[in-house]
This record gives sequence, C-alpha cells and structure tokens, in this order.
Amino acid sequence: MEELELSVVEFVALVNQTLEFAYSSVTITGELANYRVSKNRWVYFDLKDDEAIVHFFGTIYQLPGPLEEGMLLKVKASPRLHPRYGFTLNVQRITPSGAGSIKKAASLLQAKLASEGLFDVSRKRPLPYPPQKIGLITSSEAAAYTDFMKILRTRWAGTHIQLSDITVQGEQAISQIVAAIETQNALPTPCEVLVIIRGGGSAEDLQAFNSEPVTRAVATSRIPTMVAIGHERDISLAELAADQRASTPSNAAELLVPDKNQVVKALIAQRATMRQKLITVINNNRESLTERINQLKRRLQDWVNHEKGWLNSQQAILQVLSPEAALAHGYALILQSGKLVGKDRRFKVGEDISVLLHASRLYAKITAVEKRTNVSLEDKEKING
Repeated sequence: MEELELSVVEFVALVNQTLEFAYSSVTITGELANYRVSKNRWVYFDLKDDEAIVHFFGTIYQLPGPLEEGMLLKVKASPRLHPRYGFTLNVQRITPSGAGSIKKAASLLQAKLASEGLFDVSRKRPLPYPPQKIGLITSSEAAAYTDFMKILRTRWAGTHIQLSDITVQGEQAISQIVAAIETQNALPTPCEVLVIIRGGGSAEDLQAFNSEPVTRAVATSRIPTMVAIGHERDISLAELAADQRASTPSNAAELLVPDKNQVVKALIAQRATMRQKLITVINNNRESLTERINQLKRRLQDWVNHEKGWLNSQQAILQVLSPEAALAHGYALILQSGKLVGKDRRFKVGEDISVLLHASRLYAKITAVEKRTNVSLEDKEKING
C-alpha cells in the first residue's frame, strides 16, 4: 500500500473530510472543566471523565444558561481539526445532564433572571376571565392536551382554541416552544391568553421549561401567559416567568374558565334574589303611591271645600247687592222703555216711566220735575219709613 504524503493543510483537510463523513456530529457526556468566556462572545471548556479529556469551542449564544465547573453536561458537537489550534469539538447544543446538574443549572439561571426582574410580581398581568380565544402550546398527542380540552369543554363550551402543536421534550423542544410563542404573538388578531402545558416527567424531560430561551420568551410575550407543568414538585423557570401558574393542565383549564353548572346555579339564585327585591320595591312603591294618592285626595277635598266656602260667600254678597234684595227692602227701580234709568238721567215732563217694586210694577207719567241736590232730614225719615 502506497504511503500518503501530504502537506499540513492537506492533512487537516483530509482529516476533517473523514470526520465529516464518519462523525458529522457526536454527543458527549462529561464533567465540565476549564470553563471560560472570551471577549463576551467565545466559549471554551473541556469535558472530562476519569480517563480522558476533550476540548470544546462555541459561542455564548449556545449556552443553556450560566454554567459552573463540575456540572455534568451533555454536549452535541462536530469534531474538527483546526489548522492552528489542533483538535477540538465545535459546539452545536449544550444541555445539563443528571438531576443534580440540571437542578444546579436551573438554580444558576434562576438567580440570573431574577436579578433582571423577570420573576417580579409587579410584572404579572391579570388574565381575562373567561377568555373567548386561547392560544394553546403543547403536543396534541400528549395526555396533557386531552386532559386540558376535556376539562375546558366540560366546564365552559364555546371557547376558541388556537393550537400550536409542538414537541414538549427532546432536542427540538426549546426551539419549537420559542417559535410557537413568537408565532402566536405575531397573529393579526392575537389570542387573549397564551397557555403552555405538558404533563409530568423527569428533570431531563422537563428541561426545556428551565431553559433560558423558553423562560425569556414566556416573560416577553405580549399576550398574557399561563404555564402548567404537571406532577412536578419543583416549579420550572417558565412557570415563574408566566403571568399565572397552574399546578397541572387540568388545573389550568379550571383556572381559565368557570364551571357552567355553578354559573347556572348562581344565575338562578341571583334571579330569585332579584325577583324578591323587585317584589319588595313594588310593594314599597305601592304603599308610597297609595299614601300619596290619599294625600292628594285630602288636599283636593280641602281645596274644594275652600272654593265652596268662597263661592258661598260670594253668593251671599251677590244676594245682598242684587236688585231683588234692594226691592225686598222697599226700594224701587225706575225703568224707561224697558231699561233701567241711571242716577244722572234727567226727566222731562210728559215722559212715561215704570216703577218696579218688590211685588208689583207701577206705570206713571212725569207731571213735574224738581231738581234736588240734598235730601232733607224729613225726606230721609220718609225713605227709612
């Protein structure tokens, strides 16, 4: 077999070609060592076990969150031979491995995000109750989806669901959850509330909900959010960042909508209460109206009596001042041509007059006219009888 003779750059190219063909990517699990960040951009670290150590290179954008020496990591990378720096593995994805490391990574990330105020209570927004349109992010094949929809439909039918069907664990979970949140927020008519759910699982199964990208996406959603991760004692970072947390997917449905049976009972009770109040108001108003009617009747009767008294007094005055009353007292009325003669009328000798007495009428002719300016005492006595 002929021995290959290569230049340095040719050798590097050949090795990388071989590595690309045979091991385009590998996933290695080991303990984090020699971790450092350069220029706030580049990341260098090693993974080691009891017998070996390998070097890794990546960017800060590939970090799942803050890391500490000694953590157990699972790193997906592509092996490469660098022309100047030798053999290394270029990072594609980093995830904590093992319950202890996962919990430690979540704790470090929680401290970091808490210092930025992502979990502050003052940031929490109220959720509409009940919402007419819900954006749901979950796997349609998961039990969490079935439980949520069953409870929601049983309690409050008619709510529209805008489903983002995604993977809730595994390599693609983080990117799919973030993309679903962004897509829901970008809808022309966004939902009123965004609900992210999944059932329980191990720490590794739930790791996506403790990742920085998902936690930040939940915190920055312009749609109010609810996160429900079921059957897990530890609260995920996504739940802490959400506007409201539910203990399980079923509990999320219970918190979002009322129980229609209870609402119907409450409405029936409210109707009975309002009916009783209305009857009370009607009875009170009826009593008040009856009292006012009686008052008006009394006032009207008083007015009628007053007016009757006034009319009677006027009638008495008219009777006293009437010509008939004067005639009854011995006075007489002088008429000429059927008309009453006034006090200033001047008579002439020969004119005919009639004199109207109380019980008779006299007809006379003027034979003499005597002008008098004063009435003598004798005449007054004659007049008075």
